[in-house]
Amino acid sequence: MRDGGYTDIGAIYMADKRDYYEVLGVQKGASEDELKKAFRKLAKQYHPDLHPGDKEAEEKFKEINEAYEVLSDPDKRSRYDQFGHAGVDPNYGGGAGAGGFGGFGDMGDIFDSIFGGFGFGGGGGRSSNPNAPRRGADIRANLTIDFMEACSGKKVKMKYARNETCPDCNGTGAAAGSSPKTCPDCHGTGTVRISQRTPFGNISQTATCSRCGGKGRIVDNPCKTCGGQGMVKKSVERDIDIPAGIDDGQTLRVAGEGHRGTNGGPSGDLHINVTVRPDPIFERDGFDVWTDIPITYAQATLGDEITVPTVGGKVKYNVPEGTQNNTVFRLKGKGIKRLNRADYGDHYVRINVEVPRNLNREQKEKLREFERSLNEKNYAKKNTFKEKLDKLKDIFK
Repeated sequence: MRDGGYTDIGAIYMADKRDYYEVLGVQKGASEDELKKAFRKLAKQYHPDLHPGDKEAEEKFKEINEAYEVLSDPDKRSRYDQFGHAGVDPNYGGGAGAGGFGGFGDMGDIFDSIFGGFGFGGGGGRSSNPNAPRRGADIRANLTIDFMEACSGKKVKMKYARNETCPDCNGTGAAAGSSPKTCPDCHGTGTVRISQRTPFGNISQTATCSRCGGKGRIVDNPCKTCGGQGMVKKSVERDIDIPAGIDDGQTLRVAGEGHRGTNGGPSGDLHINVTVRPDPIFERDGFDVWTDIPITYAQATLGDEITVPTVGGKVKYNVPEGTQNNTVFRLKGKGIKRLNRADYGDHYVRINVEVPRNLNREQKEKLREFERSLNEKNYAKKNTFKEKLDKLKDIFK
């Protein structure tokens, strides 16, 4: 029982009805701008024009509209905050009176005021135009290239399938010599209004026209090429420029190469997901490149000129004498070209000093003789470590 002394009918008839704030994903104290922003985002996501034939999306869209119609009206929102659904829905007996609420299906005024000209097929009046120009859907494709191709860029030919306007009917869906006619049930709007008398008054709601399927037009003599759809699937081949510097996992967008639009609407885009094969020598880090270069014990000790492979070609580099293992040298500007820029990253060389193995007796003796010829000045790191160790021994005496 509510404080007013009447039974909460909503708890009986509409137990599965979600909280309007939850539907829009906002807090109870959300501002008008926050409500509008949430509604706009969700309406774009679930609009039936973007999900033809998807009943679940259609129901979500209706639920979003219903929630926004109530919460965007200060009076209705106040009643909803005080009484819940019973304060605004005729099914609860607490709405605007018999037939006064008008149902939640007709959101044309609200949607038009917020999305005017957005391209969902709406344009004036209280319902969207099902035959307005609509943008074609985007297409996603995958492309695998080699590491060096990603560094230098290349032109590739891509084959993929997309929806094209039927060449025989020019997208009307009607066979030659005929044309679609306006649906007599919905008069071209794609929706019909359904009124139902209940104990609480008349409830009015809009629904998709069952005769034309929401298209607003009926094709009595469908085109044999496209089966009345106005679109045909076609395989196309396009030259795609892969820019130098593209990285693994990035997506390349080619504008206007997606599915063709309907009713004169623009085409969608082609999104190419790029996979770059790893290289056995080069390791990428952003626009920098790393390479491990092995050198001999003698080269590290005496110094030497070595050849370093880079993505731009071979480069000579003088390794200084006394180079230690894991020393890193930088070759400025020898890395990968930055996307849409003229400059390049750097190339880093990590030195790996290889200790010789499988020495024979004579080699070992010569090495020992060489070792005996050295003194503390030849081993800076060893002497530093010894000094630290001696200090540690003094602490634990």
